[in-house]
Parts: sequence; structure tokens; C-alpha cells
Amino acid sequence: MEDIWAVFCGASDCSNKNGKTCTADWVSVAHPSSCINHALIISFDVILLLFFLLTLFSKTSFNIPARFSVFSRLQLASAIFNGLLGILYLSLFIWVFEDQVKKTHSTLPLHWWLLIFFHGITWLSISLTASLRGKHISRTPLRLLSILAFVFAGIFAGMSLVAAILNKDVTMKIALDVLSFVGACLLLLCTYKGLRHEKSDETDLYAPLNGAANEISKIDSISSVTSFAKAGILNKMSFWWLNSLMKKGRQKTLEDKDIPKLREADRAESCYLMFMDILNKQKQLDPSSQPSILKTIVLCHRKELIVSGFFALLKITTLSAGPLLLNAFIKVAEGDVAFKNEGFLLAILLFISKNLESLSQRQWYFRSRLIGLKVRSLLTAAIYKKQIRLSNAAKLMHSSGEIMNYVTVDAYRIGEFPFWLHQTWTTSVQLCFALIILFHAVGLATFASLVVIVLTVLCNTPLAKLQHKFQTKLMVAQDDRLKAISEALVNMKVLKLYAWETHFKSVIESMRRVEEKWLSAVQLRKAYNSFLFWSSPVLVSAATFGACYFLGVPLYASNVFTFVATLRLVQDPVRTIPDVIGVVIQAKVSFARIVKFLEAPELENANVRQKHNFGSPDHAILMKSANLSWEENPSRPTLRNINLEVRPGQKIAICGEVGSGKSTLLAAILGEVPSIQGTVQVFGTIAYVSQSAWIQTGSIRENILFGSPLNSQRYQQTLEKCSLLKDLELLPYGDLTEIGERGVNLSGGQKQRIQLARALYQNADIYLLDDPFSAVDAHTASSLFNEYVMGALSGKTVLLVTHQVDFLPAFDVVLLMSDGEILHAAPYHQLLASSKEFQDLVDAHKETAGSERVAEVNSSSRRESHTREIRKTDTGKKSIASVGDQLIKQEEREVGDTGFKPYVQYLNQNKGYFFFAVAVISHITFVVGQITQNSWMAANVDNPQVSTLRLITVYLLIGGVSTLFLLSRSLSTVFLGLQSSKSLFSQLLNSLFHAPMSFYDSTPLGRILSRVSSDLSIVDLDIPFNLVFAFGATTNFYSNLTVLAVVTWQVLVISIPMVCLAIQLQKYYYASAKELMRINGTTKSFVANHLAESIAGSVTIRAFKEEDRFFMKTFELIDINASPFFHNFAANEWLIQRLETISAIVLASSALCMVLLPPGTFSSGFIGMALSYGLSLNMSLVFSIQNQCTLANYIISVERLNQYMHIPSEAPEIVKENRPPVNWPTRGKVEIQDLQIRYREDSPLVLRGITCTFEGGHKIGIVGRTGSGKTTLIGALFRLVEPAGGRILVDGIDISKIGLHDLRSRFGIIPQDPTLFNGTVRYNLDPLCQHTDEEIWEVLGKCQLKEAVEEKEKGLDSLVVEDGSNWSMGQRQLFCLGRALLRKAKILVLDEATASIDNATDMILQKTIRTEFANSTVITVAHRIPTVMDCTMVLAISDGKLVEYDEPMKLMKNEGSLFGQLVKEYWSHYQSAESH
Repeated sequence: MEDIWAVFCGASDCSNKNGKTCTADWVSVAHPSSCINHALIISFDVILLLFFLLTLFSKTSFNIPARFSVFSRLQLASAIFNGLLGILYLSLFIWVFEDQVKKTHSTLPLHWWLLIFFHGITWLSISLTASLRGKHISRTPLRLLSILAFVFAGIFAGMSLVAAILNKDVTMKIALDVLSFVGACLLLLCTYKGLRHEKSDETDLYAPLNGAANEISKIDSISSVTSFAKAGILNKMSFWWLNSLMKKGRQKTLEDKDIPKLREADRAESCYLMFMDILNKQKQLDPSSQPSILKTIVLCHRKELIVSGFFALLKITTLSAGPLLLNAFIKVAEGDVAFKNEGFLLAILLFISKNLESLSQRQWYFRSRLIGLKVRSLLTAAIYKKQIRLSNAAKLMHSSGEIMNYVTVDAYRIGEFPFWLHQTWTTSVQLCFALIILFHAVGLATFASLVVIVLTVLCNTPLAKLQHKFQTKLMVAQDDRLKAISEALVNMKVLKLYAWETHFKSVIESMRRVEEKWLSAVQLRKAYNSFLFWSSPVLVSAATFGACYFLGVPLYASNVFTFVATLRLVQDPVRTIPDVIGVVIQAKVSFARIVKFLEAPELENANVRQKHNFGSPDHAILMKSANLSWEENPSRPTLRNINLEVRPGQKIAICGEVGSGKSTLLAAILGEVPSIQGTVQVFGTIAYVSQSAWIQTGSIRENILFGSPLNSQRYQQTLEKCSLLKDLELLPYGDLTEIGERGVNLSGGQKQRIQLARALYQNADIYLLDDPFSAVDAHTASSLFNEYVMGALSGKTVLLVTHQVDFLPAFDVVLLMSDGEILHAAPYHQLLASSKEFQDLVDAHKETAGSERVAEVNSSSRRESHTREIRKTDTGKKSIASVGDQLIKQEEREVGDTGFKPYVQYLNQNKGYFFFAVAVISHITFVVGQITQNSWMAANVDNPQVSTLRLITVYLLIGGVSTLFLLSRSLSTVFLGLQSSKSLFSQLLNSLFHAPMSFYDSTPLGRILSRVSSDLSIVDLDIPFNLVFAFGATTNFYSNLTVLAVVTWQVLVISIPMVCLAIQLQKYYYASAKELMRINGTTKSFVANHLAESIAGSVTIRAFKEEDRFFMKTFELIDINASPFFHNFAANEWLIQRLETISAIVLASSALCMVLLPPGTFSSGFIGMALSYGLSLNMSLVFSIQNQCTLANYIISVERLNQYMHIPSEAPEIVKENRPPVNWPTRGKVEIQDLQIRYREDSPLVLRGITCTFEGGHKIGIVGRTGSGKTTLIGALFRLVEPAGGRILVDGIDISKIGLHDLRSRFGIIPQDPTLFNGTVRYNLDPLCQHTDEEIWEVLGKCQLKEAVEEKEKGLDSLVVEDGSNWSMGQRQLFCLGRALLRKAKILVLDEATASIDNATDMILQKTIRTEFANSTVITVAHRIPTVMDCTMVLAISDGKLVEYDEPMKLMKNEGSLFGQLVKEYWSHYQSAESH
């Protein structure tokens, strides 16, 4: 016991001023300098620390989101005062300890420096945690802790003051004791006063956007939120909170539902609200200028940035301690010992410093990634919010493909940036530290290394500018390609029908070649960079050792290996400089693009819509001398001099020829069209039905409810009124059937009726219906008109755009529009009497209706539409159980460990193995060269026979040769990347363009787009370098370990089990990490899908005022994607931290081994070499694991591309041995023999054995109710679906035997959905450039478009924007007619082609088709009966069976004929409308 006391206190306890020694009585206990006083204080400190740790691990009282944590002044005062006091204690400890070691060459006695050390640590940890993190710790233990600290500090301050008065002497210790008491008082006040208001602080200022979110947050069961939210400090530092998830991942394959939710503060909504809050404050401070988005983002996360910056600084500080410890080790090995057992202390310090380095780096990386995640979430939300409000002019600047890119590529690149942010300055600070250490080791020769470092950086500056330019060019090229691809994919059906896939594919390929040109430029700069920075350590050592030789600086093992170790520690950060530069450049480019988008002009429609009728109860819509235009500064407005007053409950029909401005008028009422002059006012809520149906992915019920709660009775009535009950019976799951993207598995009529149901269910005041009846058959149209417009909407204000003249008599007012003006507005009969134009329109209709022929039929009973029996089916109770057979399949993802499969897929491309082998061999040669170089130095540095010149020359020669291999490694990496990218892209493109239509029907576009955008971008830019770096870093780690093991082989006893443990840990980690990465991949496309849908339906979303609900959905989807990403990078840090502890154990035991074995066992040179490699063991391990994890993340992109590279292909485009004659078909005779069609192998037959013959030159009409199989028959003719049985012969040739291109290019078609492509008028009519301008103008004249095109300044080169949205629906249909006229096919198919055209234009068209295709077989699918009245033959289909096939007049005379029935219905609805 006495020995321990002697070690602790030394020879004498203490002495006071008079020289008397103190004895162990009560007086000496009170004496501030006595040993017993110190022992007492240390004991109290230990008690406090233990109590503090217990407090930390106790459950938190509640968790406060980051946005509420504002520190009170008292907290800040306590934190600053106590923090400074703690730092003062620790500084005093360093000074006392160093002073004692210098004077006595011993660390004994312990009491003085132990006291100051313990007191400093205790004071710093307790005071800072209680002051700053008090809100996160349970109240009672926190208060107990502060009371204890106050009592202890009070007792010792009192003792010190008494001693000072008695001895009339004030020491440093007494002053610190008194200051500690002041700090303890502040702490006590802080825990009682400063943290009192934590619960009342949560005002409703940040209430979510709507009540729904509040409900969601209440429902969030505590268990499903990540453990990170409740973790204490130690728990967070050690990533212990992840253990439960890792364990679950080991026991089973993780699924989406196993991933916990993010904590409140990290969710997209919190991040976005905080961002907007700070942005608005910035605007208030300086209303004149646009606030900086970058500054706002920094302000949002400044606290986290500072904390992660502190950890980054701590990391490089502890890292720089390594070479100093190494220097001391070599001196100990040479016998130069400062005090006894110095070696042991050094080994312990080495272990502590390595663990501290690991801890700080892990926190730095983890916190930076978390900031990145939050920035990415808020940017994605901001982009989404912006696109919902984007003005029409801005839409021309930012296409949907580009907006998609901002989210999938740009926001991700910016999200990666915070991770690299601190590396921009830490590398410089680390270099400064390194230069100080080098100066300490080799004196003035350091300046030589400084010059080389500066030169290296300078060489890179012009390249960084070039890189920036190339990167920008690459992004633009990528945008162009994406725009083209997404357009082709959206319109794939049209491309196949026209046989244009090959042309569009070659256009995309040529765009890709431009992109590849910029890609190779970017990658070569990257390669040059990596070569420059990997070879810089060799150049630095060449310069430094050369300078040592000329300056005569002596070289010993201690200074040479301090230099080598410092260089090895700096070389990894220096090597990442090109990556940092690359990331900064990419982030800068991406950020500029996003900011430009976020600052784009928005719609100004707030003043149009007014909720209530306070101002004007007698008006629903009021437009006074309004001029409106889509373009910003038009020569003539789109709508001119519009005066319109609509009273509540009025029914108004809007009619007019194609392109007269009918849809624009509705858009103006919705506030979509910018007003140039005049006023537009709307009173009441609006429901809107668009001309081309917009359907969301999801169930039919979700589409109809559209965010409203379910009211069964109202819902049932809605289905009835929209004639949907029969359709729902036929669908497999009733109204719970999942609809594909854009409603792919519904017919045109069903889509329109779902839109009508959506509008009706909303129960709005005003209904704007844009030609909703054009896509449904006559019977359904009449039923809808009577039941829906006149029945369900009887008390509502209705504006209906229509071409069906039959309905007009029922309306209060008919607006006749022409060329952007309202020509007349009056009731039907008045208008008929007064307006010549209107008379022409009605006459044209009568002519097309062929009323004379129907006269005799029409005497039969007036339709019993009102008494039509409706089978009520409770659609809600349909089975929900087996949703397995829904059309839209779950997104595919690999499961479990796919091993090297994706790597093999990647390297299997163009000579991939060869380039990879070159890179690998080059790297291994380089590493071997470096080890040889250092072994030569270690063996001969203290060898008197080897002159300094020879020592340095050989060293440099080996270094110089090994750098050449770096060059071949860099270049082969670039070639590997370029070749693989090229090959993967061409395979993917081929596969997508040859995929059957069934693939597009069941695959949401977002899934394909996320593969050709973000996944392809990763394969292009990131995988090649990461693949080689992952291999390189792993080789470096094993070479470090090998050097350590070879020199101190005794350590193998520890290192072998440790390596085994490390491998097991990695396996344990991969079980969860692989699935987390994959789930991250699949959830990524949720956001993309939602965005794509919202862009397409933005007008409908705005019309129904549903922006907030869609925005909340975006938050939800962002979080669903962010959670697996968050847990994935946390798991990464979890693994590395554990592996670093293992490598610290190996290094410390290696050092201990050197100390324990007798001096002279190892030469000082080899000790230096072993430790210089050992010190970078941690870092090389981190780089190795990091690169492996990043690569494992990235390689999933190859996996995802591969899923779509082998889609079962359609039949070949051309069958060489079976090509039809050049002029085939000559007659145009079509024979259908027992045709059976099903869409998927497991689905029922859609066409059930149809047999008939269309004679050459005949005009065939195909009729039938909605969903009877008319469009499917056309699909079979073009082989969009292959027959399950039977065949089709055209002019005697079986169409299933010839190539698809040969078949489709010989037929003409005017499809149901008119499609225009981005480009010019000429390109849209003749993309393959097969016709002259004269031919094109002639055709434009024939299809009534000549005037419209001539009005545009550029004629045939006039712009057609995405989807052709700058042309009206009818004009688009006319363009499609133009294409058919140019092709002059022998067989022409019109699929509901005249649905969006007014009767007058329709009549001219019918004439044009009759004259131009007089000798062709024309097959018309029609909903309007008049369209098929003058056909040679009519084919009637019902439920996929042929019901009748004969001449129309014969069929009409036939009792019980389906066609006759349809004609009756059509005619009766015409008359019932007239009588209304």
C-alpha cells in the first residue's frame, strides 16, 4: 500500500510556505497542494463521471426536432464559461506533465498531473453536455448531477479559500477551484432555469402543411422510428444503435417494411420547412434582391457543419501525432530513452491516438453524409414544389426530362458534396502539419517538398477549369439524350405502329456518341489528375532527399522514416484531391442548374380563383375584355377580347373548328394562361376533366377519390352516373384494380369515364369538361350526357367543350369560337337562326350523320336510357386478398449476395477483362516498387558502406520506374470505363427498342428512366475509377499488413485472428448492407415516378387544388428513399469503426512487441519502416472498405441495367429469307382466320376466334361498345400483340412470317392518341426525310393545316414542343392524317381518328380520305356512327367475338342487329339532346 502511495504522492506530500511538510491530518486534507486533497478530488471526479455516464444512458425524456432546439442565453453562457475552464485545465495538464518529465525524466509522482487531467475531462464533459444537450436528457438525473457538481465544487472552493487566508498565498490551483465553483453555479442555474421551457417552446409555427401530416406523425409508432433518434452520446459515437438492424439483416433478408423511419429532424418536411423559413427571413432582410439559395442551405445546417468540421480537425490533429510517436519509437529502439518504461507509454498513446482518430473520422463522415441527405431531400422537395407552379414559358425552358434529371442526377450530386466539403480545407491543414513535422525531421530540405507540392497543385489548376467546362458540356449532352429517350419511351407504341423505332434509335445513338465524346474528355482529365497525385509522393521524396544531399542534412533512420511516415499519411488525402475537385465541379454545375430552375418564373393565377361568392353571388365566372396568350410577348394573343359572364347553375357549350381556342378558354378560366389585359374572375371550386385523360398509377378507387375521404353512398352513385359499374365487373379486382402508368391497361373510354367520376366525386361548384365524350361510343356518350351532365350536374355550372352538335340544344348558351375569339354566344335555336357559321357547322354534322338513311329506323321507341337497369354491385367488397396478379409488377431487385456476378457482367463488355488486368498488374507493380524502395532505405540508411548519394539515387530510381506503371493504370481505367459504358448502353437501348408493348404496359416509365439517367450516369462516371481504386486500396491495406507482419512476425499471433475477425465482421455487415443498397435503388424510382406523373398532370392537380396533398406525398416518398440510404451509410461507418479498432490493436501490439523484445532485435531502419506502414494501416483500411462499399453501391447500377438488357424481344424487324415483294400489299385484301388474342400468358382471351375477310379497296367500319376489343384487333394487325391462335393473311402472305419492319412500314395508321415529337413541323410529318418540301406542303393543304403552319414565322421549321402541347388536340390529329397521306399505304387504319375534330373539319377529312385512299383498304374503328355509315362493310364486335359482318344498310334492317341498335341509340340521343 505504501508503495502505491509513494508512486502517487512521491517522497514528500506537500510543503507550505514556511517549509514545514504537511501530515495526513484534517488540515492537510484541506490544503490545496496536499496529496491527500488531490486523491480526494480525483475520487469525487470519478464518482461524478460514473454518475454522468449513467445519466447519458438513461432514457431521454422526449426528442425535440432540430428545428426547435434554440439555446437560451443562460445555456450559452454556461457552455462558454465551463468549456473554457475545461480547456484551461487540459492545457495546464499538458504543461505540468511536460515540465515534470523534462525535470525528473519520470512521470512520477502522479498526483499533480492526474488531478488536473481528471478534473479537466470531468468538467468539460459534464458542463458541456448539461448546458447544450440538457434537453435531450431526463430531467431528474440531470438536476442531481448538477447539484452534486455544485456541492463538490463548493466544498473544494471553500477549502482552498480557507487555505489561502491561513497561508496568505494564492496559487493557480486555488484560483481554478474558485472559478470551478462559479462554473458550477452557472450549471445549476442552467439546468433549473434555462431548460424549463422545453415543452412550451413547441409552438404551432411549424404545423405541417395540412392536418393529414399531423395524423401521420401521431401514428408513427415509436418502434418504427430509427433507434438513432433516442440514442445517447456514447451510443451515437459507437454506432451501437444500429446493432438491432444489423442483427435482423443477418437473420433474414431485409425488406422495405424492416427499414425504420428517419427521426423527425431528418425528414424531408422538417428540412424543407426550415429551409423555407430561413429563405423567407432572408427575403424580409433584403426584399429587393433574390436571396442566395446556397447561403440559405448553409444557414440551415451551420450547426451540423461546425460540429462535423470540429471532428475533421480533431481527426487530422490525432493523425499528425503518428509520425512524432514513430520518431520517439525509433529513438527508444536505438536506446535513447527519456524515462523508464517510455516504450510502454508510447505503445498505449499510439493505441489511444489511433482510436481517437477513428472515432473523430467516423463522426465527421457520418454527420457530413447526414447533412448531404438532408440537403438532397430539401432540394428534391423544392424542385417538386417548383414544377407544380411552373409557368408556361418556363416549361419550354425546362422539359420534363430535364426536371427529372434535376432530381435523379443533380440533387444526388449535391447531396454527395457535404461529405467532401471538409476535405477541401483539411487536406491543406494536414499538409501544413506535415510540413512542420518534416521541417522538424529534415530541416531546410522541407522547402524542396513544398515547392513540388505547390507545383503539383498549380499543374492542376488549368485542368480544373477545363474539367468544369467538359462537365457542363457532358451534362447538357446527357440532358439531350435523356429528353430523346424519354420521348421515345413514352411514345413507343406510336413508333412501333409507324415502324420508326430504328430511326429514333439511331438519333439517340448519335446523341450518345456526342455524350461519349465529352465523357472521354472528362475521364481523361480524371486519369491525368489521378496519375499526378498518386505520383506526387515519389516526386516529393525525390526533391526532398535530393535537397538533403545538397544541403548536407544527415540521414538517420529516425528522420528518414519520420519523413516517409508523414508522406504516407499525407499521400492518401493528396490522392483524393482530384476526386474532391471533381465533386466540387460536379456539385457547382448541378447547383447552378437547380438554382436556375428554382428561380424560373411561376404561374400567376392567385388572383383568378376566389373561394367564396361574397363579391359577386350572381356570377360564377366573369371575364371582361380579356386578352390572353401562352407566349410572353406575342404579336397576337391566343384569345382576344373575351367577354363572358356565367351565372351559377348555367350550362354552357363551347364549340368551334379545330384550333379556335376552346381548350385555351378553359385553361384561362383555370388561370393557366397569362393575362395580357382585362380581368378573369372565378367564384367557387372547380372540377376539371382534361381532353387527354390523366390517370395516376394506383387503384381506380384512388383515382376517383383523388384525396377525398370515402363516402360509400356518394361513391356508388358516382360510379353509376359514369357508367363504370359494368367495366368494374370485368376487371379482376373491381375498383381496387391497379392501373398502370398513364392508365395503360384501360381503354380510352374507360380513362375518360374515370376522369369524369373523379370530377363528379369532388362535388365542386363549376365543372370544366374538355371534350370528354370524344373517346366513348355513341351509346355511352348519350347515357353520360343524360345521366351525368343533365342529371348529376343539374344544379352546377358546367362549361363543356364539344364537337358533338347533337348535345347543343340542351345548353342554356352555346359559345361559337373562331380563331381565338368568341364569335357568338346565344341559345341553340337563336344561334341557328342568326349565325351563318353555326348553321354550316350543324349542316356539316347532319351530312356526316346521314340523317336521311336513318329516318326509317328512328321511328322506333325513344331510348329507354332512363330506365336502363343498372346492376348495383358493391365494388368495395371485391377480394383484396390476392393482389399478386396486378398488372404493374413490384420492381425487380436481386436478393441475397450476388457475389461477383455484376462485376463479371461489367467486365464482360468490350475487352473489359484485358483493360482491368492491365490496371491490376500496373497497380501491383507500383505497390511492390514502393515496398522495394522503402526496404532499400531501411536496410541501408545506417549502413556506412553505402554512400548517401548511392542511397538516394537507387531510392529515386525505383520510385521513378514504379510511377510509369501508374500512368498505364490510369489510362487503362479510362478505356475500361468507356468501352464498358458503350457496350452496356447499346445493349440496353437495343433491348428497350425491341421490347414488346406488353413490357411497356406493365413497367412504369420512372423505372426505365431511372436506369437510363442515374444508373447510367454512375456506370459512365463512377464505376471504372471506383473499381480500380477499390482494388488498389485493398492491395495497399494488405501490403501494409504484410510489411508489418514480416518485420515483427511475432505479432502474427494477434494479427491472424484479428484479420479473421475482420473478415467475419465484413460478412456480417454485407448481409444487411447489400439489401439496404438495393432497397435504396428501388425506392429511388418512387420519387421519379411521382414526379413524372405530377408533371404530366400538373394542370389537373392545380385545378382541383390538390398541390398540397401531392407535395405531402412527395415528402413521404423522399423519406421512404432516404431511410435505407441513411441506414446504409451508417452501417458503413459501423463497420469501419470496428475494423479500425482491430487495426489499432494490431498496430499497438506490433509496437509493444518492439518494446518488449530486447534492444537490437530489430534494426532501427526496419522499425521505422514497419511503423511508417503500420501508421497508415488505419487509413488504408478505411480507404479500402470505403471504396469497396461505394463500389458495391455503384455496381448495383450494373445489376439494374442488366435487368432491362435481356427483355424478351419482339419478332425480328426483318426476316431475310421471308421478305415480302417491294410493292406489297398490291390489293390490300385482309383475311382474318380464327384469330385469338390474349395480352399475357395467364390472362383470359381478349379476342375469341374472329374470322372474316376485308376485300381489297373496301372501306371497313369496326364498331362495338367501349372495351369490346376493337383496338386490340388493330394491335393484332400491326402485331403489337402476337396471336394466341389463328392467323392474318394480307394479300395471301401470313403476316406472322415476315419481319415487323416490313409489315408496319407498309401500312398507314392514324392512331387513337395523336402524338407529336419535339422538333419541327417537317420532322413530325417526315422524320425519315423521304419526301420533298413540295410534297409536305401539298399534304398540309389536304389536311387543313396549311394556314396554321403558314401563320408561324418559320413555316415547316416551326417549333413543335414536347408532346406537341403548342398545337391543339385537333391539329395534332390532323398531323397524324398528314403522315398517313405522305405514306400512301394500300391499307390504312383509322383508330378513332376523328374523335377530337369538329364536324366541319371531319367532313373535309372524310372526303380527303375517300379521294386520296379511293383504291386502298380503309379500316375505321369508330365511336361516332356517322363515320362508318358510308363504309362498304361494317364489322361489329362484342366481348371479343364477331357478332355481325355485313353492309351497313342490310344490318340496319336486320332486327336485333348490334349495329342497328348502336345507330338507334346514337340517333335517339341526338334527338333527346335536341328536346332538352
